[in-house]
Amino acid sequence: MTDGSAPTDPDDGSARTGPGRRRATAGRRRRLTAGAAVALAALLGVVLAVRGGAAPACATPPRALPAAAPLGTAVHSGKATFYDSKGAGGNCSRPAAPDNRRYVALGPAEYAAGAACGGHLDVTGPKGTVRVLVMDQCPECEAGHLDLSAEAFARIADPVQGVVRVSYRAVVNPPLPGPLTFRIKEGASRWWFAVLVGDHGNPLRSVEVRQNGAWRAAARQDYNYWLIDSGAGPGPYTIRVTDAYGHRATATGIRLLPGQTQRSTVRMYGGAAGPARTTAPGRSASARPRPRASTSPTVSPSGTPAVDAAVAAPVIPDPAPAACG
Repeated sequence: MTDGSAPTDPDDGSARTGPGRRRATAGRRRRLTAGAAVALAALLGVVLAVRGGAAPACATPPRALPAAAPLGTAVHSGKATFYDSKGAGGNCSRPAAPDNRRYVALGPAEYAAGAACGGHLDVTGPKGTVRVLVMDQCPECEAGHLDLSAEAFARIADPVQGVVRVSYRAVVNPPLPGPLTFRIKEGASRWWFAVLVGDHGNPLRSVEVRQNGAWRAAARQDYNYWLIDSGAGPGPYTIRVTDAYGHRATATGIRLLPGQTQRSTVRMYGGAAGPARTTAPGRSASARPRPRASTSPTVSPSGTPAVDAAVAAPVIPDPAPAACG
C-alpha cells in the first residue's frame, strides 16, 4: 500500500526544444576556413549534446543521499501507522516478535539493508512515548514513516486515528536483556557460515570470525544474518561484534548448532554476564524472510562499555569529486 501517486511535476525533466536553427539555404556559398569549420563542428556537437540531454564528460553526477539507520541523539519527525506481525520476527530474522510486542518496521531508507535491525527507537505521539525494537521493513514506507506494532501504537495514540504525527529518536545504549546471543542459520556447515546476533542493544557495524589466527569479516545480509560464503570451519567459533557506537565484545565457544540460539557469556556493554546456555530452536527461519506488505492506512508525511577509539562514531565520508581533465 502506498500513500498515493506523487503529483506530476509540470517540469518533468524532458528536453525542451527552443526555436529551431535556420537552415542554410542552397544559395549560400560562403566558404569556411578549415579552422572555422572545426570550431563550428565542435559548437554544434555541444549544442546537440545539451539538447539531447547528454551531460559533459567531466560533469559531477548528482549525489544520492546515503541510506542510513537512525543513530545518535537527533530528533526526527514523521508519522506512525500500525500493523501486526502475528508473532513473526520480521525481516530482521528474529525467531519471534519480542515478548512485550513493541516493535517497528522502517522504510527502506532507514532500514538500510538491515543496518537498523536490533536497534531501538523512542517514539512520541499524542498520548506519550513508547520504546520499540527495530524488527521489520516496510517496503512502501518513506523515511519518517514508522509502522508500529498495534500494541506500541496504542500507547502513543488512539488506534481509531490510524495515522498520527510523531517524533522519534534512536536510543543510545539501551538496557540489555542479557548477554549476546548467536544463532547459526539452518543449512550452515564448515563450508558456509551465517550467524544472527541478538541482544546487542545498538545497531551493529560489523561481525568478524577468528579463523587460523586472523579475523574474517562477515557480510551483513538485508535479512540480518552475517555471512561468510566460503565458511569459517567446523567451530567452535570466536566471534567479535562491534556496534555503531564502537562498543566491541568478543564471544568464544560458539558451536556449529544450526537453528539453535546460543547465549554467550559477554554483554555488548555494561559488564560481565552469567554462564552460557543454548536453547532449542523455535520456529524455523531457514527461508530468507521477505519484507511484509503493510496493511496500515497512510498519509503523506513530511556500565562501562569497551570502546575501540578507531570506530567510536559512525562517519559517512563525503566522496571527493573526480578530477576533470
